[in-house]
Formats: sequence, C-alpha cells, structure tokens
Amino acid sequence: MHDVVIAGGGPVGLFLAGELARSGCSVLVLERDQELSSPLKALPLGMRGLNAGSAETLYRRGLLDAMMDASGADAKEVGADPETIEAPAPRSVSHFAGMGLDASGIDASALPFRLPSPAMEGFMTSLEAVATVLAERAASLGVEIVRGAPVTAVTQDDDGVTATAGGRQYRGRWLVGCDGGRSAVRERVGFDFTGTDPLFTGYVAKVTFADPEQLPLGFNLTPTGMYLRTPFEGHLGMNDFDGGTFDRSRPLTREHLQAVLRRVSGTDVTLTGVELASSFTDRAMQVTSYRNGRVLLAGDAAHIHSPLGGQGLNLGIGDAVNLGWKLADTLHGTAPEGLLDTYTDERHPVGAAILDWSRAQVATMKPGPNAPALRKLALDLMSTPDGVTHVYRQTSGLFHRYDLGSEQPLVGRSAPDFRFTEGTRLGELLREGRGVLLDFSRDRALQTVAKDWAGRIHYAAGPVRDDLGFTALLIRPDGIVAWADDHADAEAFQQAATRWLGRPRN
Repeated sequence: MHDVVIAGGGPVGLFLAGELARSGCSVLVLERDQELSSPLKALPLGMRGLNAGSAETLYRRGLLDAMMDASGADAKEVGADPETIEAPAPRSVSHFAGMGLDASGIDASALPFRLPSPAMEGFMTSLEAVATVLAERAASLGVEIVRGAPVTAVTQDDDGVTATAGGRQYRGRWLVGCDGGRSAVRERVGFDFTGTDPLFTGYVAKVTFADPEQLPLGFNLTPTGMYLRTPFEGHLGMNDFDGGTFDRSRPLTREHLQAVLRRVSGTDVTLTGVELASSFTDRAMQVTSYRNGRVLLAGDAAHIHSPLGGQGLNLGIGDAVNLGWKLADTLHGTAPEGLLDTYTDERHPVGAAILDWSRAQVATMKPGPNAPALRKLALDLMSTPDGVTHVYRQTSGLFHRYDLGSEQPLVGRSAPDFRFTEGTRLGELLREGRGVLLDFSRDRALQTVAKDWAGRIHYAAGPVRDDLGFTALLIRPDGIVAWADDHADAEAFQQAATRWLGRPRN
C-alpha cells in the first residue's frame, strides 16, 4: 500500500507528488496518457502563463531556474536585481477580458510587504515544459508513475482507498484526484459539483491561412465574439457565444472552424488547413468541499472555469503546495487536529474568487448592444492607478490572504523574501519543505523554545537587510506567514507552532 495514490500526472499531480515524496511519503501517480508529451501540451496550443505567485512557489522549492530554462524565460525579466534594496514596481499585468492594461500605472505603494526576490514576475511556458520539469523532480524523489492508466473506479474504507486503473487495482492510505476538469475521481466518489453553465464555445487551433493579413495579432473583441492571434505561426483562438453547445459535440473540421472564424472576425478569411484543434467552454463550477473521506481533489478536478487570464494552472499549483505538507503531516501523525480540513477552508475561497473573476470577464466580452459601453467603462476604470493595481492584485497570485484568525496584516499572506545580511534568503530556507522560524534579534528565549522543534522547523537567526518592522516570524512549509511579532514573544511562537505543526516529529 502506498501512502498516497494520485490520479492524474499533469502539472498539479506531479507537483503534489514531489511535495509528498520530499516529505518522506510513498507516492504512486496514475496517469491516463501513455506519453508525457503531446501536440496539445507543446507550444503553441499548450501555451500557459505562470503568474508571479507560481514563480515564487517554484523558487521556494528550488525549481525556478529549471522551469525558466525549459520555458525559455529570462531571469532578468522574472526576478529583481540581486543587489537592489527595494522591490521593483511590477513590470507586467494580466489582461482583463482581452483588454490589455499598462503595468506602469500600478501603485506599488498599495502592494503590502514586498521585498526584492528572484521571483517577482510571471512568465510564459507550456504544459509540456512544466510537466517535464515536475516529472523529473518527482522521479528523482522516488515517485512511481504509471502511464496509460486512467482511473475508472474508486472505493474507500476506514483504512484506505482503492483505485482501479488500466484493469488493475491500486491501494493507498489516501487518494488525491488531480485528473482534470472531467475528473473520474470526482464523479466516482460523488463530490458535490456546482456552478454556472457556459456562454461560449472556445477554440484553440494550429491552422494555415490563405490571407492572415486580415487578422491582426492579439486579442480582438468584435460585435460577434473574440479571436486571438499570437506570434506563433498559425496559432488561433476563438470564443463563439453559442451557449457552449458545440463543445465536443462534433468533429472540429476545417469548414466549421472557418465558419466560426468568419462569424466572430467579421471577415471572409480562408483557412487552408487545420493541423490540430481543441474546444472548451467557460463553464464555471467548483466542488463544495475538497475532501470526501480519504479522497481529496486539487486543480481542475476541484474547480473549472474559462481559461481567460490564465489562472487555472496557477490555481492548481496553489492547491498542491497548500495540500502537500498538510497531508504529509497527517500521514506522519504529527498534524494537529483538523489540519487537513484547513485545505478546503483556505483554498475554496481562493477558487471561488477566481471563478467569479472568470465570470466577470465572460460577461464583459459577451456580444450585445450594450457590450461596447460596458467594455469602455471597464477599461476606463481599470486604466486608473486603483483599477490596474486591483487587477494586478487579483491575478499575480501574490496577495491572497488566508484567514488564520489574526488581525496582524501579514499573517495569512505569502511571506516576503527576507534576506539575511550574510546573503541567505527565506526562499532558500523553504526548499526542504519545513516550517521556518525567523529570529532577527537572536532572542534567547525564542532560540531555546525553537530547539523543541528541531527537525520540524528550520531556525534562522540574525539581522536582515529589511525586517519590515518585525522581530520574528513563523513561516509555514507553504510559505505562508503563521505568526509575526515585533518583540519575539516565545510563548506566542509556541502557540502558533502547536496550532499549525501539532507536535515535533519523533
């Protein structure tokens, strides 16, 4: 029996597998596809955006450099100058409903608790690049990956979960469904999945044009829909507001794609060939709880929505880094009571907010006689400093705040990348996946009580370049601040550590 069976070997399942294996858990991944690579995962159809929050997570696990290399990203564009003292202003901001925004208008003073870091910005990548890096990490940590094994049945009892895949049965103490928007695990286990119906059928395709000059590059909102052309030759995206009725209902022929393109573009453009195509909708749905007994869900298995704004992959990575340490501590018997329930408590509101963000974009894009006025109003508001700053906060992945029961404004947020004067950064201390106690004043009482947590918490003491007014902080393994103080209260630290980490592991 494995400690954890993960259904789905995409980026979310592979990241979670690495988190669990690094914590000493035995992990089995069951993946539907026979091969890691496919044309739908490679550029251009597999193009995805990693936001700044995901870049920060990868940095904290020592994966950022490998991911940037695999993605062709420039470190100078992603991180801050190593010698800078103040965090640079954001250099990019996501679009809203296809309307581009100017990052120079962001009010950096309204973004709290920022420090320079190697991960300040997001970057473009592909599903293939992300999966390749994460699969290599998982394999290096001893994760067993079985390909060509879609899960078809799930049963659970008091001791574990049995998954049937590829005609075989696999047993684990826990099962995590990371098997995508049409999750078999979610369906077989009976998770309550609620939300809103689609307004459009979306298409991505690799095509050849007879007359590409008729279609400008970028997002193009029209009276009848939207189309997108990127610099990748032949890369085409479209949203056809048909109520989602076409999606996966019939073959994606050249004739159909050309008819849709002519309708949404208002041109007589001609497609001469279709190399590859896929469809989707903006259906927005979410499970009411991310846990059912010994079965948990993460990524698209837990929530689906339109890909507008590129939030799906990032939301899934956030699920995985939140769940990994909590499930590992539960397996090791060191977790405090109720720790695993905080996975739903913390991640469900984040997912719900992203679904609403997606719905708002779709509503703004929907054709109709009032659409131009609505789009103009939205763009006017988002072009103000407050507006563009709000969009950045919503889409960067850096400013979610979990409700951890504290009024201290940093608690529940992703920790700033504190840098000790001798050069070590917080992000480097998080690579082992343990909690971190930062003691900027070398408080003796704090140092003494921290010894009780040796092996569970990394204790780091000494002055930092900018302490932001704090004396000591406890950082959870996922990089979230669990406790922050301006006078190094050892008793308060002990209470926070006990709440989130239970007891020291023997």
